[in-house]
Amino acid sequence: MSQFEEVSKQSSLHPKPPGLVLQYGTAGFRTNAKHLDHIMFRMGLLATLRSKKTQATIGVMVTASHNPEEDNGVKLIDPMGEMVTPTWEGYATQLANAEQGDLISALKDVIDVEKINMSQAANVFVGKDTRSSSVSLAQAVLDGVSALGGHSKDYGLVTTPQLHYMVCCQNTQGKYGEATVEGYYHKLSRAFIQLTGNASNCTDDQKLLSVDGANGIGALKVREMERHLKKELHLSLFNDGSEGKLNHQCGADFVKVQQKPPTGVKLNAGERCCSFDGDADRIVYYYTDSDGKFHLLDGDKIATLISTFLKELLTQAHLDLKIAVVQTAYANGSSTHYLENTMKVIVRCTKTGVKHLHHAAQEFDIGVYFEANGHGTVLFSREAEEKIQQLAESSTTDDETKRAARLLQNTVNVINQTVGDAISDMLLIEAILAVKGMTVQQWDAIYSDLPNRQLKVKVSDRRVIDTTDAERRAVTPAGLQDAIDSLVKKHRQARSFVRPSGTEDVVRVYAEAETQESADALAHEVSLAVYRLAGGVGEEPKPSH
Repeated sequence: MSQFEEVSKQSSLHPKPPGLVLQYGTAGFRTNAKHLDHIMFRMGLLATLRSKKTQATIGVMVTASHNPEEDNGVKLIDPMGEMVTPTWEGYATQLANAEQGDLISALKDVIDVEKINMSQAANVFVGKDTRSSSVSLAQAVLDGVSALGGHSKDYGLVTTPQLHYMVCCQNTQGKYGEATVEGYYHKLSRAFIQLTGNASNCTDDQKLLSVDGANGIGALKVREMERHLKKELHLSLFNDGSEGKLNHQCGADFVKVQQKPPTGVKLNAGERCCSFDGDADRIVYYYTDSDGKFHLLDGDKIATLISTFLKELLTQAHLDLKIAVVQTAYANGSSTHYLENTMKVIVRCTKTGVKHLHHAAQEFDIGVYFEANGHGTVLFSREAEEKIQQLAESSTTDDETKRAARLLQNTVNVINQTVGDAISDMLLIEAILAVKGMTVQQWDAIYSDLPNRQLKVKVSDRRVIDTTDAERRAVTPAGLQDAIDSLVKKHRQARSFVRPSGTEDVVRVYAEAETQESADALAHEVSLAVYRLAGGVGEEPKPSH
């Protein structure tokens, strides 16, 4: 087969360093850019096979998201814009780690197991972020696609969510939208302008938002989008990539972890500000109050704002649709309490990881999911979308019902349902605040976060810990959960859980309680229990002072 000869020939130009082993994880492959050339070529091959198998367009995104600039990575995108299936994640790892001479047989294994018709046409969309290494790495992906005779479209510089969006548009034959960057801007900005048209006398001050672009691709794309917003939102862009380093002391991850504003952002008291991460699939909001105190509005606060807005509109539109918020064990207890008891919204808890949240959200008419780190979106079932559309277009509904249905319709259109999208989430949040006439302080005051603390404990083998109940209870080692339960009882409004890291031999400890002192003490007591019962290494954990 001359097809495989071409793969062999091209592969020799993208050789694998002997002995290098990498794992396709939640975020795809991610490591120092120097080690990725062969991986990119092979992911071009795999995406081509996946396209032949699904008879649909597949996406390949070259990015390392919120990692430092010297790193890079790659993710595959399935036909509806979702993450690739676990089975194919396994194939990605096998192909990536096959030594140079074994690549063709590894490729043939996938073809045989999946019964792929190699004469089937293949189509792959490729995108990249602003890292200097992305240019040659994206080219390696394109080389892989052409080696197996696939067609490719190079979108060049795009955010990760934009590429997810393009793939979904392409495979729905344009029903979801037009598969171009301009089409993306047009759909989202039009829905945003129609939504904010319902805001009563919004002043220019209220339309002002500071944006930290993390010196990444999000900054470029917000710039491009601005003219589509027709002055309905005034953006003040910081860390736009013109001088700072990608993700360095800026971006959503930095702000969330450090609990302080990014470098390079001038914050006046009470002004809204948001930060994207490096590939613009996460967003967090924040402000400083008149005393200079920093206030973070993370994924929990965002999910609460959005679900409250949707629940109110459903009531006004007299639509009987099941809405739920999907969280992980890391969601602050106050948010869960508020949603369940005040808003009477269903709350579902899943294991950590976007794919688990996305999957659970699909079980409801409307599923809102956000990780605390600011990655999330809203999913609408086909039935929910149809009901909303029928109501918005019906000639018999009264004015209040119709207004609510139209607001819902525009909300559906401003959301990128394929994946968490900082630009789309930003427009949705800004529209909700405008329509409800809310300040960022009023949004923040919906509920007060319980003080919490996260710690890490080094262990000799993280597999010693096994969990259940969406990672909220430890099954092994014996005695650990009993120890945690009795420690939790010593504190008010407290809870704590432990889970093994997905990437390193550490156990992550989370604790929350009525006061910060209490949360700190509980986290330390639980980490001592982990250290003693789960094979801690090095010095035993010291109290945090």
